[in-house]
Amino acid sequence: MRIKPEQLVRTLKSQQHVMYWLTGDEPLLMQEAADQVRQYCREQGFEEREVFNADRGFDWLNLLNSSSNLSLFSTRKLVELRLMTAKLDDTAKSAIQQYLDAPNPDNLLLITSPKLEAATLKTKWFKNFEDAGVLVQIWPVQRDALRSWLDQRLLRAGIQANADAITVLMDRVEGNLLAAVQEIEKLKMQVPTIAGQTLQLDANTVLQVVADSSRYTVYQLVDAALVGDAARAQKVLRGLRNEGTFPLLILGALTREMRSLLPMLQQKEEGMVISGIVQSSHVFFNRKQVVTTALQRLSTDRVWQLLNQSRLIDQSIKGIAQANPWDELSSLILSLSGVTPLTVHSTGAA
Repeated sequence: MRIKPEQLVRTLKSQQHVMYWLTGDEPLLMQEAADQVRQYCREQGFEEREVFNADRGFDWLNLLNSSSNLSLFSTRKLVELRLMTAKLDDTAKSAIQQYLDAPNPDNLLLITSPKLEAATLKTKWFKNFEDAGVLVQIWPVQRDALRSWLDQRLLRAGIQANADAITVLMDRVEGNLLAAVQEIEKLKMQVPTIAGQTLQLDANTVLQVVADSSRYTVYQLVDAALVGDAARAQKVLRGLRNEGTFPLLILGALTREMRSLLPMLQQKEEGMVISGIVQSSHVFFNRKQVVTTALQRLSTDRVWQLLNQSRLIDQSIKGIAQANPWDELSSLILSLSGVTPLTVHSTGAA
């Protein structure tokens, strides 16, 4: 079965499953979900824990032997299988399938892995896992949900923050939840407090105490442009440039997204309802709103114009055209966001 992270504790308490698979690329949320499983096992008397790190040279017989061997010290055991990659070879799939075919009822198997690709989730052997165990897909906290997430974390630490304080904190820790919880602990120690009262946090205190630990990805850039948030898209672009991201990676993400929108835009222009287009195109649930907004704003003609504009950027990155690729990327992103940029076409090195 497939559940949401917030359903994990309740599902564990049902005691109906002996296998759980946590998958995602957000370290803090993955760690906390795994800790929930470990806490449950401790409460239920699992006195032994065995951990396997499945790297390239891993011997999969170790996993199978762990399931079949009786422990000399306890009757219940937590077995953790930490996958270093989400792409498993046939040997790995076979071993997991054998474990599924004959699970040890006195063991609980916890598998953790990077985010699984959609193609993997559709395979027969993985569906066999879902029939026998529990899958928890853990997604990063998107910006539109980050404010609420930070507010709850602050309250948990006994801190009441005003809207401006949370806005500043969002900008400084976005994309880095581990840094967020560390900074909240720092705020808890440094903000003046009176015994028994909730701490009051304002924006000036955040500016003074919290370091800029934000991390940006090309996917955040793409999504900001698609929803028409030009200011944020430009901010993310500057962050990526400062982090040393190669501009061709950014351009590739933008052009791939635009090309994927073309058949959906064509369907819209043929009279199909946007919600139906998104559903039939199997857009991931966490991106449905972004894609829906883009389909409402854009047309096939406009996307083809932007793709044609992308050719100049590709040539400038490769040194064929005399233009600054970062200026051209900025112009492209403004156009994709719905803003008419000034003509830049500047020369010189990036």
